[in-house]
Amino acid sequence: MPLPGRWLSSLLVRVSGQLTLFDCGEGTQIAWRAAGWGFRRLGAICISHVHADHVAGLPGLLHTLANSDRVEPVTLYGPTGTAEVVRGLRVIAPVLPYELIVTELEPGERFSLPAGCSGVCAAGTHQLPVLGYRVDLPRGRAFLPDRARALNVPLNRWHLLQEGDAVQIGNTVVSPDDVLGPPRPGISVGYVTDTRPTPALSDLVRGVDLLVCEGTYGDDADQTKAAAYTHMTFREAATLARDAGAGQLWLTHFSPSVPYPDEFAGNAREVFAGTTVGYGGLSIRLSFT
Repeated sequence: MPLPGRWLSSLLVRVSGQLTLFDCGEGTQIAWRAAGWGFRRLGAICISHVHADHVAGLPGLLHTLANSDRVEPVTLYGPTGTAEVVRGLRVIAPVLPYELIVTELEPGERFSLPAGCSGVCAAGTHQLPVLGYRVDLPRGRAFLPDRARALNVPLNRWHLLQEGDAVQIGNTVVSPDDVLGPPRPGISVGYVTDTRPTPALSDLVRGVDLLVCEGTYGDDADQTKAAAYTHMTFREAATLARDAGAGQLWLTHFSPSVPYPDEFAGNAREVFAGTTVGYGGLSIRLSFT
């Protein structure tokens, strides 16, 4: 539940000005406004599960999108049961100037996200269906001008090769592989909340640049409680990040019984040094290496 000065968990990803939102508890759009980002370019919403603290902010956000002159379709992804809950919430947002497309995902399913990103999900373990998400922004292969010149490719045809098309020069066909370098790693982000750690989630977020993960309980003494309520402790989230080879870990989704989560940061950092205890407005810019 929200506390004074601490909103419910949500994550906003911006790529080339296009936005994807992960979860939408009450107050999400207030924190969003505080960050100074606009609403109109929100193209996708990914819901981890349909407990109220992750979806109750949807009707207000849908109205705000409408008031921001959004007319392009918005796709909302979620696990089994999402469509029924969204139908109920839309009783107070029945008419919108854009199409809201609700898609229920199966674990392991891949899907498209704004700005050329791709998504994939995996099942977690909670009191009802829950999905963890991974977002990947691919990076194109480097164009090698010296190779293009050596093959006598005119400058005005380089863009075709960069876009993946072959070109014919006299009797010779030049393929993209002839002038492009090796594959390069892109950028990846994982979002995991309201679940126990599982092998499937570890595989999902393997090698991500940033893992945003629940740490409902900070104290190691709450391990039994975390297991009973299908959540994680800080130490378990850090173990997930370490074993998956994540670049950084942000902890989020703190129990109201943990008013000062920073007090338990050491429990996570003993396992994974690159841990940040989340707070409202925390942001980062990820770039291609």
